[in-house]
Amino acid sequence: MTDHRSSGGDLHRLLDEAFAGIEVTPEIQDLKEEIRGNLLARMGELEASGLSQADAARRAIAELGDVHELIDVDGTADAASTAAAPAARVGSPAPAARAESATAAALRNRVRPKPGFVVRTVVLSIIGGAALVLLVLGLTPLLALGTGALIGLAVVFGLALGAVTADALSQETTTNHRMPAGRAVGYGAATGLLLAGLAFTPVVVLHLDLAWLVLAGAAVIGAIGALSYLGATQTNRHKPWVVQQHREAANIGTRFEDDPASGARFGIYTAVIWTIAFVAIPIIGFTAGWIWAPLALIGGFVAMMLVLARMLFGAKSENARKTE
Repeated sequence: MTDHRSSGGDLHRLLDEAFAGIEVTPEIQDLKEEIRGNLLARMGELEASGLSQADAARRAIAELGDVHELIDVDGTADAASTAAAPAARVGSPAPAARAESATAAALRNRVRPKPGFVVRTVVLSIIGGAALVLLVLGLTPLLALGTGALIGLAVVFGLALGAVTADALSQETTTNHRMPAGRAVGYGAATGLLLAGLAFTPVVVLHLDLAWLVLAGAAVIGAIGALSYLGATQTNRHKPWVVQQHREAANIGTRFEDDPASGARFGIYTAVIWTIAFVAIPIIGFTAGWIWAPLALIGGFVAMMLVLARMLFGAKSENARKTE
């Protein structure tokens, strides 16, 4: 892999010049590296549009503006740093009334994860992971657990990761506005139901009457249907500077963003794939043996990933070939 520093030497030099006179603290260094990553991405877009590497570097730096102003607004520099003379603009001078660039707006409005959210995510993830490990071991002679305990572990696994999903979606990020609480809870509940249903399936196969498999399948299919509905009706939560970046960068959006109907179709395809997979489980179990039944789940997952890749990138690749 080529080192990104060797592919944008002009940009790194210009960025160092822009930060001249600013005291380098850990926060400033983090900010600088974040700016560097955004500028490298912007530089790649400009090179793709036909600019030379040197011109692309100068344009990206010029669009960034005065880093002293970003640091002052962000509050990450001390008074001595913000009082320093602004770094000279590199490249073509921007108009005085130039609108703030999307990259600068994103950096100025960064949203850092809240400590409470990080702690909750770690704790719930550990609980979910421990429940899954105990469930797997409980299905083997290594740790023979009762049916009730296994069902409880499947429920805990689903609840923990469902809560993580809902909590994560309800957080504001630098890219997206906060998702409404009701919709976030819906995503979390559907995710938890899906995972609990999948974890419950081997318990049914090994310890319960196979009629319970209908309940597991109904839970999984219902969860997939709910996720499909939520995904198909999802509205755009992107913040203004992200929308601007999408407008500036060619082909930056995914097919689902450009064509919401594709997202709805993907939800339908997903429901059909998993319905077939769960119908195939008892068929394979009664014919080839229950040890082979999980192959239906693996096949459903692989099919879903292939459909997703095709729908997200297939049409874009075809359009790209037409324009070449």
